[in-house]
Amino acid sequence: MSHEIPKTMQAVVLTGHGDFDKLEYHDRWPTPEAGPGEALVQVHACGLNNTDVNTRTAWYSKGVSENTTGGAFEEADDEDASWGGLSLKFPRIQGADVAGTVVAAGAGVDPGLIGRRVMIDTWLRDWDNPLELDGCGYFGSECDGGFADYVAIDARHVHAVDCDLANEELATFATACITAENMLNRASVASGDVVLIPGASGGVGSALVQLANRRGATTIGMASESKHGQVRAVGAHAVLPRSPGDLKAAVFDATGRDSVDVVADVVGGSEWATLIDALDRGGRYTCAGAIAGPMVEMDLRTFYLRDLTFTGATVVPPGVFADLVGYIERGEIKPLVGGVWPLRELVQAQKAFIEKKHIGNIVVTMS
Repeated sequence: MSHEIPKTMQAVVLTGHGDFDKLEYHDRWPTPEAGPGEALVQVHACGLNNTDVNTRTAWYSKGVSENTTGGAFEEADDEDASWGGLSLKFPRIQGADVAGTVVAAGAGVDPGLIGRRVMIDTWLRDWDNPLELDGCGYFGSECDGGFADYVAIDARHVHAVDCDLANEELATFATACITAENMLNRASVASGDVVLIPGASGGVGSALVQLANRRGATTIGMASESKHGQVRAVGAHAVLPRSPGDLKAAVFDATGRDSVDVVADVVGGSEWATLIDALDRGGRYTCAGAIAGPMVEMDLRTFYLRDLTFTGATVVPPGVFADLVGYIERGEIKPLVGGVWPLRELVQAQKAFIEKKHIGNIVVTMS
């Protein structure tokens, strides 16, 4: 299969940390080439995620203590403004959630990959030591990502996928689902567990509902009341208000017990302590985000007297992405498209993403 690859392409380029003006649309950006060991992927659609926003605004900097509204943080330090605590190189093309087609293969890459529809594993690894956390990078942060017509990437990160989903549907899975699956793995979620999921209407939250259900757990979503019907439609066994007042009483009304086995949290913020209080003795808390704010108050007596286990979940071990592709191909999880914009309107798409009025994931398309 032949494909004429243009010398230039459209791309949205991040020029530095700051406000939305740091995202620049170009229609004559140089098209990358597939180097040795790399595949060149034509991007059809790319999903948005919180890392895009957090990196642009420098929210990851330890100087920032509030939640992001999408603008710049004057107190941020560029030197620790990435997810890994290191400075980034600009310009950078962001975007980790690619649905595309391989159009060229570099030296050493199986040419049979050309023409296959693919997703891209979001975690970049030191293949000499793939389990080393400090050796990992993130697609669209430590290398250029998918907010462009084409991206060149180590072929070991490219996963062929065979399914009937549209490209914009396929682009909703990568970051949200691999993050959610990693959280559930870290918390050892199994059949019979009751899992409380704040932010259940978002990309990761809705993925947590589906993936915990897949394991046989009972899922309790938390979301604004206008979204309750849609969260139930995703599969949540019960849905609570985002701030229910007496959380333990609300859990009891929903399940007949006033505690849960697991809290899977990407929200944090001022309500955080009530989530911890709702954990059963020996319960597990796992966290992969703090969209309501990173600074929380904790009573250490609750932590140690109730024998709780806390896990952070960021870098995903090898093999989890391949598991995700299998779930998609077997129809075990479903896409949830919260909105679609053309690439040139990425700023508008990101503003909608930050407003959090959608259910599921927001996607940009390249056509």
